[in-house]
Amino acid sequence: MTVLYWLALLCWALCVAGLAWYVLGYATQITYVTLADGRRQARSLPLAFRLLLPLAPNLEPLLRKPAFAANAQAAAWQLTAAGYEGLLSGREFLAVKMLLPAVTALLLALFFIPFGAEAFPFWLIGVMLAWAWPLHWLRQARARRAKSIVRALPFVLDLLTLSVEAGLDFMGAVQRNCERRKMDPLNEELLRMQREIQIGTTRKVALRNLSERVRIPQVRTLCAALIQAEELGVSIGSILRIQSDQLRQDRFERAEKLAHEAPTKMLFPLLLFIFPATIIVLLGPLLANVLGDFL
Repeated sequence: MTVLYWLALLCWALCVAGLAWYVLGYATQITYVTLADGRRQARSLPLAFRLLLPLAPNLEPLLRKPAFAANAQAAAWQLTAAGYEGLLSGREFLAVKMLLPAVTALLLALFFIPFGAEAFPFWLIGVMLAWAWPLHWLRQARARRAKSIVRALPFVLDLLTLSVEAGLDFMGAVQRNCERRKMDPLNEELLRMQREIQIGTTRKVALRNLSERVRIPQVRTLCAALIQAEELGVSIGSILRIQSDQLRQDRFERAEKLAHEAPTKMLFPLLLFIFPATIIVLLGPLLANVLGDFL
């Protein structure tokens, strides 16, 4: 009996060690996306995605059905906007979104078995969070990339304006900007636009593709202005300068708005945390003396 016990314990330890090795291997794995010029750039996926992606092909026949086509297309666009195109497809994202709550439900069920039916609400909350988390992560990744693009756009427009006014054409200015600045989300998109034009796409179509990939209002406005300037024969340099000035004005107005909202946002923490502590510090000794006199 003792031998069987130790054999079972050894098998259990080997299973745990194998699982830990599997998780550690995926946790330290570095993933890359290929940029338009062929360079590879590190871009890591969350651990849950890396662990479940090997299981995604099992759901491929199901996700190819027309019922999932719209969801897969929407997920693919959001992955492109978040910078994960080529690293994760729309169907793979949907597969992970289905697998994660299923695996979470199984693991939580094993964990909550000793607690009985009382643990069911916690099990349900865990499964619901596992279902909602992939989409939340994708939206956050897209928002971070959009924020980076908006932050870098005025500076890049200034560089493009100076290059165009110095005698370079628009594509030469874009190429110089991509060569001189470190690679960031905005440079990735400009580099992709440049490569599209180099392989034969018209500038108008390339700008529209850029606008559709990013879907940021500031970039949409810039692309529309450049397309209109090309159609009407207006100077690109003047358009870039106008757009740069407008972006700086928008940023200044947004900063003013946030500054005006700050007192209102600070009111609740002040009333909840600061004022009670201040009152206790100021009136505490006085109240102690008064109560001491009465007692």
